[in-house]
Amino acid sequence: MADLIQAVRMEHPDTIPVSVSILPAAWIKYGEELQRLTDQYPQFFGGRKVDYEHIENTLSPSYRKGIYIDEWNCVWSNEHAGNEAIVTGHPVKSEEDIYSLQIPSPRNGRLPHGFMYLRLLDLCGFEDAMVYFAEEGDAIQTLISKVLEYNIYQVAAILPRMGDIVYFGDDLGMQRGLAIGAERWRKYLKPCFRTLYGMIKAYKPSQLIYMHTDGCIYEIMPDLVECGVDMINPQYRANGIDNLVRVCRKERIIPINLDLDRQLFPVADRSRLFDHVAEAVESLYLPEGGLGLNVELNYEIPLENMAAVLDAVEKYRFYKG
Repeated sequence: MADLIQAVRMEHPDTIPVSVSILPAAWIKYGEELQRLTDQYPQFFGGRKVDYEHIENTLSPSYRKGIYIDEWNCVWSNEHAGNEAIVTGHPVKSEEDIYSLQIPSPRNGRLPHGFMYLRLLDLCGFEDAMVYFAEEGDAIQTLISKVLEYNIYQVAAILPRMGDIVYFGDDLGMQRGLAIGAERWRKYLKPCFRTLYGMIKAYKPSQLIYMHTDGCIYEIMPDLVECGVDMINPQYRANGIDNLVRVCRKERIIPINLDLDRQLFPVADRSRLFDHVAEAVESLYLPEGGLGLNVELNYEIPLENMAAVLDAVEKYRFYKG
């Protein structure tokens, strides 16, 4: 954590911070073999022992096989325990439903992944949400206002108990850009993120805000910084290394915790995985910081490829340019 904070603040961390997460589905598949692998990398896992034989009993509701209904009455379906569910039942089925939609009552600080933009899609379904955005009528603004109001309650609840970094996640991009386009995003959603993150900065100006967001989002990364984000977690493949270098290093300095190429991990050989990490680090490294490496491992990645990725980030986290 200390090196990540130093990287965000551009305080010359000794090494490039590396974060490694393993989805429960990988533990379900590999069990003891995966435990043996993680035991070999205490620098990333701290000697953590996982009760992989009973891991399904500890999963959060949306990671369990079956149906889960959230606080907005969105229906999540999951056929593969250990991976995130998808929304298959959308409570807003017509424009009239938007106006009658009730804001949930919990004020517990829960801000799950997809708390703002994806919440709109979960409520309406992708196609209907895109129609409302295209029409730019009162319906989309009313829906946004209700979701924002709920999120304001939730952010207010976390203010007294924030740690050194407060984490948010909302996938704003598709594979080749934003589904609603950058201009509509700036018109309708940028004010929402500015409001929510502004609450945090007003409460504690030194608070660090970290935002994960999948998809091709490089064109709005400066906007996220303007909203109050201190470090962005973008995807390597969706954004492209050239775009990330241009936006986050040449046009201005934006601290990023780079999500290494999860689509490459299952299929590449060891040499290619090392080349991938080398390219990312050599392109984005700054002596003062501003770079972290994020690794997500799941069941589709062979164990030998997991080891190769971990070996690569172990080598390049000491890179000095």
